[in-house]
Amino acid sequence: MLRGLLLVSSLLLYISTGWSNEMPGASDPATIAAGKRIYLKGILPNGHPLQAERAGGANLEGSAAACVNCHRRSGLGSLEGQIVIPPIIGKYLFSSLEKNVKDLSVPHVYATRVKRSPYTETTVARALREGIDPDGRTLNYLMPHFALDDASVRDLIAYLVNLTNAAVPGVNDEFLHFATIITPDADPAAARAMLEVMRKFIEDKNSFIRGGAKPLVSTSRAIQYRVTRRWSLHVWKLRGDPATWETQLQDKLKAEPVFAVISGLGGKTWAPIHKFCQDEEIPCMFPNVDLPIDRESDIYSMYFSRGVLLDSELIAHDIQAQAATFKPAHVIQVYRHGDIGAAAARALQQQREVAGVTFINRELPAKASARELHKALAAGAHDALVLWLRPDDVQALPAKASGHVYLSGTMAGLEHAPLPAAWRPHTEIAYPVDLPNGRRIRLYYPLGWFKVRHIKLVNERVQTDTYLACGIVSEILNGMLDSFVRDYLLERTEGMLSHRLITGYYPRLSLAIGQRFASKGGYLVHLTQPQGEQVQADTGWVIP
Repeated sequence: MLRGLLLVSSLLLYISTGWSNEMPGASDPATIAAGKRIYLKGILPNGHPLQAERAGGANLEGSAAACVNCHRRSGLGSLEGQIVIPPIIGKYLFSSLEKNVKDLSVPHVYATRVKRSPYTETTVARALREGIDPDGRTLNYLMPHFALDDASVRDLIAYLVNLTNAAVPGVNDEFLHFATIITPDADPAAARAMLEVMRKFIEDKNSFIRGGAKPLVSTSRAIQYRVTRRWSLHVWKLRGDPATWETQLQDKLKAEPVFAVISGLGGKTWAPIHKFCQDEEIPCMFPNVDLPIDRESDIYSMYFSRGVLLDSELIAHDIQAQAATFKPAHVIQVYRHGDIGAAAARALQQQREVAGVTFINRELPAKASARELHKALAAGAHDALVLWLRPDDVQALPAKASGHVYLSGTMAGLEHAPLPAAWRPHTEIAYPVDLPNGRRIRLYYPLGWFKVRHIKLVNERVQTDTYLACGIVSEILNGMLDSFVRDYLLERTEGMLSHRLITGYYPRLSLAIGQRFASKGGYLVHLTQPQGEQVQADTGWVIP
């Protein structure tokens, strides 16, 4: 009875004064949406850009002043060197440290270890405008002072209260649910090999869970982690035309909610899957895709490499680097209709390094014969060839080669490309991974694990990349403790990826804020023997 009267009194106080000294309750969607625009885009409810000033007189405006730049999309903050950016979700702001570490509904992140009094709406407004915390202390100089009226402050608070407040799909007290996605045109043997790696990785991981996934309690720190969860994998195999894939994925997600997508295998297009994950705000962690989607505003898909897009950049860089001695005026590009080489050929033509070069594109029918391939290669004078071809076409090249040749290593199979002997002295292969000798030591662990788990090596790169993707997600989740927030998974990956020693085919993996391609460079190489797979680098490691 008394508690009810107190709640009513607090509500009346809020109505009469406009401010509350307790954590605000739920708000209407329009208010939350207005706060979201302030937080993510730096746009005020009236449509004007958010204005702020940082210590030293630096002025910020619009997107540059948006809260997301420091506190991230999750609202759970970040760590930059010695600078701790604290979380600002409602559950954290309006509670004390003592309450936060005991409350299982508050994500446990490093920056929560700050002793201070709980915020109120009044002190939040003061912190935003004047940079002063609830106890009267001055906040870090990086915290801007914002020009926000009372209504905008309430909108922003409503959004912060809403952040991480809903149940996370794919997470329960026993399981973390993940999906992996396979397109209909993916190589069936590679798909089976990928799934075997994933299933045995998860089998190993779950075998370490003891006692039926019971809560772990640390009485000395008074921190209670909810549960140690098992992983559950859902295999989403798509069918039919790519135009139907998004609908299929939406149906699968409704039937089987998942926390994230891990790995996966694509063929000629990944665009519908990429769009689905972006629209649904589901992390898609390092799928096996040779034509990823490169759209700066899309944040929910992370890739190991730009694939054939990186091949095009390496080729363009090489053309520019050799401009003094060799810069072709006419280049013929050859690719098959409907394959990823078409997009790679367009990407090459758009590189600024090849300005002034005339490109002649020879698009082969999807089922063109070797004779049609030979005809396309022989037609027209040229200074260089760029071949966006699969191994079967590479093997079917004519016996005689002429001029300078570039070959997509991503499409042709890297050092396994079955290039005829006559072509090898003339051909540079775009090679967007580390050299075989360079990556050998880093492959010891996954290849050793395959051997112990009796996994047959079918497609080394797909299998090791899949193992790497599973390992990265596992390590990031271990560091997240019980903070199962999708955006936080992406943010932690950005922060932690560069510290990994096991990086498989790649000499280094790293992601700055907003980056989505973990390996940035590659080589131009050539095959040194008339037969075999021995390669030699013609360039150093190039980051275009």
